[in-house]
Amino acid sequence: MPLSRVLLLVFFVSWGLAGCSGQDAAGPKSPSGGGAAGAKKKYRIAVIPKGTTHEFWKSVHAGADNAAKELGNVEIIWKGSHLEDDRDGQISVVQDFTTQRVDGICLAPLDSQALGPFVKEAKQEQIPTVIFDSALDDESSIVSYVATDNYNGGVLAARQLSETLDGKGGVILLRYNPGSESTNQREEGFLATLKAEFPGITVLTSDEYAGTTENSALDKAQQLLIKFRGKVDGIFAVCEPNSTGLLKALELEGLAGKVKFVGFDPSPHLVESLRQKKLHGIVLQDPVKMGYQAVMTLMQHIRGETVEKRISTGEYVATPLNMDEPAMKKLLNPQQFGE
Repeated sequence: MPLSRVLLLVFFVSWGLAGCSGQDAAGPKSPSGGGAAGAKKKYRIAVIPKGTTHEFWKSVHAGADNAAKELGNVEIIWKGSHLEDDRDGQISVVQDFTTQRVDGICLAPLDSQALGPFVKEAKQEQIPTVIFDSALDDESSIVSYVATDNYNGGVLAARQLSETLDGKGGVILLRYNPGSESTNQREEGFLATLKAEFPGITVLTSDEYAGTTENSALDKAQQLLIKFRGKVDGIFAVCEPNSTGLLKALELEGLAGKVKFVGFDPSPHLVESLRQKKLHGIVLQDPVKMGYQAVMTLMQHIRGETVEKRISTGEYVATPLNMDEPAMKKLLNPQQFGE
């Protein structure tokens, strides 16, 4: 064979081998866009509660962590404001995670209106958001809403309080904080049920807000107990800090166990007070399930699965009579059973 043809043949063989040794020879890229074939992407999910100090949010955190452990390829980034009235702080957290381009956000909005534009902004950046615990007025930019039926929680509270009062007496509704959709629903469910079902119950006041801390609730509750002394037979407090502050006020005024009291959400002190019959009922959510389901729903959406627009996590009433039943013990001590 002439030398020129031998050299030409060697050139074409070398060129073909070089082509096969490129990207195609290494196999397709993994779904994460790099690394070895079949490598599993690690998803960064931001979970933003209303606050970080109350037992409820600690239990939500446990549930979110449970979901991450089960999924195996999810990192939970837990961050929230210290106080539950820091709207600007929560907005800043949402914006920061949007800038970081996390893979998804689970958010419990402090304000049903103020957080809406920032969830929309996240969607525009292709970051999906699941809302949990408390709804937004505008749900057009969210994947799903995972929460207690808070209106029904208020209905259950009205019925439990009225039962302990034998359907008659004067009651106080201690509201939480303006703009909080979840507690507003509880308040409205409570008032509507009293009006529709219990004509013997008189609402002494229903427009007083306790604020977001135990101390602010204590101050407001003491004012109301002094103002309506001798007239108040029962009280409904719509969340954990309200309930804790109110309980202290009742104890300081010598009325614990005498004024019928239904709270919302447990803490170790409230549970012990239920056993001592200083409380006559606690409306319960399932915060561990809520945190778990919020993360799971978001990941189902990210994987391209269809998810429900609204997912209920249930509501229940614990009383001194049923608090030692296994199902109630689990809900009264959510962190203990959250792992």
